[in-house]
Amino acid sequence: MRTDVFDFDLPAERIALRPAIPRDSARMLVVQGDGVLRDRHISDLPHWLEPGDQLVVNDTRVIPAQLKGRRIGRETEPKIEATLIKRLDGSHWQALVKPAKKLAVGDRIRFGNEGKVCLLGHLDAEVAAKGEEGEVTLAFAFHGPALDQAIAELGVTPLPPYIASKRAPDEQDAADYQTMFAANEGAVAAPTAGLHFTPALEAALRARGIEINRLTLHVGAGTFLPVKAEDIAEHCMHAEWGTVSAETARKLNEARAAGGRIVAVGTTSLRLLESAARDDGTIQPFSGETAIFITPGYRFRAVDIMLTNFHLPRSTLFMLVSAFSGLDSMKHAYAHAIANGYRFYSYGDACLLFRAHEPNSID
Repeated sequence: MRTDVFDFDLPAERIALRPAIPRDSARMLVVQGDGVLRDRHISDLPHWLEPGDQLVVNDTRVIPAQLKGRRIGRETEPKIEATLIKRLDGSHWQALVKPAKKLAVGDRIRFGNEGKVCLLGHLDAEVAAKGEEGEVTLAFAFHGPALDQAIAELGVTPLPPYIASKRAPDEQDAADYQTMFAANEGAVAAPTAGLHFTPALEAALRARGIEINRLTLHVGAGTFLPVKAEDIAEHCMHAEWGTVSAETARKLNEARAAGGRIVAVGTTSLRLLESAARDDGTIQPFSGETAIFITPGYRFRAVDIMLTNFHLPRSTLFMLVSAFSGLDSMKHAYAHAIANGYRFYSYGDACLLFRAHEPNSID
């Protein structure tokens, strides 16, 4: 299938630069299984679910993965920006760097500035390897918890490029770009559907008999990468590490056997659940990397309903929602959202998607 099938025009003013306040006041476009659209709000979510349904949220925590420094040890010291994207071991990280052409294997980068130093001084890293797409392997001078603390002191929240290109990150983003479920550090991008949740919404869901379950998928920077291949079959999906506990798998399987539905909060939760599911839909405990690439034609095994934000044109995430609710249905839904002022991307509004051809009678 051609990548341009998943393209659409999005006016720049539809990109949200700040989240709604309170978070559950964001708008929610309901896309029923028969394609009918309903304009609602996140706070209405409990009314669209039934007692016994199971929400699944991603409890990953975004780290301050963006570092600024300079190359040292040569005649010139150009400025270098690095975004950490994947921990390899206690002292090595894979990172995207700018400008990559200024670095060679063996070069040393010193992160920090004169007014803000960490632990024993500066945070230094050596370029241990270099890839073809601007990614490098950084070998840091610190290891383990000491490195984690240094990154926490020197790094800033890595806002998505479609926000960062319009304004600089600030202290408010450190709170805004983190879900209320965030617990396990390791993500370099937020599982943005979870940003809409508040304690009040959680209480309303539980009062209706809807449980909230947790899994962990550390979202990588690859989630922002566009699909460059002309045919989606030629796209190489990025891998991300995740885990589904035995307890979570048991609860979801028991609930589904009793007639409850599984509601994935975000594409990250959905991708991990589908990675952990058997052909019969039974969810197994899972720990490891997944590079599952979901496109139209995929047979969903574990997830019945999905809450997700509005995604980039030509992105793997728009391909995923098109597989879930139908390409024509999602193009119609996105056109409706654009025409009616919905806010897009990480800080934007959301849509509640029912599986294609599964009408829901709630009005």
